[in-house]
Amino acid sequence: MPELPEVQALTTELSRRLSGRVLDRLEILAFPALKSYDPPLDVLLGATITEVTRHGKYLDLHVRTVDDQQLHLLIHLARAGWLRWRNAAPAPMLRGPGKGPMAARLVLDDGSGLDITEAGTKKSLAISLVRSPDEVGGVARLGPDPLDPGFTLEVFEGILKSQGRAQIKGVLRNQSTIAGIGNAYSDEILHAAKMSPFKAADMGPDDVARLYAALQSTLRAAIERADGVSASELKGEKKSNLRVHGRTGLPCPVCGDTVRQVIYADSTFQYCPGCQTGGRPLADRVLSRLLK
Repeated sequence: MPELPEVQALTTELSRRLSGRVLDRLEILAFPALKSYDPPLDVLLGATITEVTRHGKYLDLHVRTVDDQQLHLLIHLARAGWLRWRNAAPAPMLRGPGKGPMAARLVLDDGSGLDITEAGTKKSLAISLVRSPDEVGGVARLGPDPLDPGFTLEVFEGILKSQGRAQIKGVLRNQSTIAGIGNAYSDEILHAAKMSPFKAADMGPDDVARLYAALQSTLRAAIERADGVSASELKGEKKSNLRVHGRTGLPCPVCGDTVRQVIYADSTFQYCPGCQTGGRPLADRVLSRLLK
């Protein structure tokens, strides 16, 4: 799943490619992907993309229509969605709408544009054309962005205190608490902080400071590495720099202990016992006891 660093890199690339460009149409090829109905998509004919920003993991294409409406085309790539830039006009579909990975096509007035795809059978990719980003529930519920200047150590400490005994792994992933961090980077942040994923969120000030520093350094380093990397190479760049996430059974690059995983009903996470839990393996079940 693309997380904050990858979505920021996509925002930068799309801003360069799309700002000032004129739209011809948005073709929805997997109909469940479209989550809005008003305004209708045909208002995009002749519209100009003025800028590209993000909200957490949501891409936001700012659009000005020919009748001067200011709209937002929001794209959430979910677990298995991605974007591919296309220099030429799209080829005819060999299979009907809803068949294969293609979810939508954004077509500019010269035929170039974006192919929006989603792999797998669980379709969660979401596209919305709205007048305000807050019309999309997922955006309206977002917590603060961890890279915003206002996201200070004091703000972070207040967030953690409000979560009480909740496990820190889940707190970092909760988009309503902190926007943009998913399964992979929460694993990486906790590894950098040398902290158990099951530790309670309401922790002491020294632990808060250590976790805050790990959060900032991990995300900012990932953004710096991804800067200028094309969309087609972003997934590989991310994977090649992960220390624990997706590395079950491999040695930890810091201490050499074996990276382990915990399996939940619909996801897994990875950690290093030597770095994070005093050498103790976590029980591989949902109701594992907290390790301090």
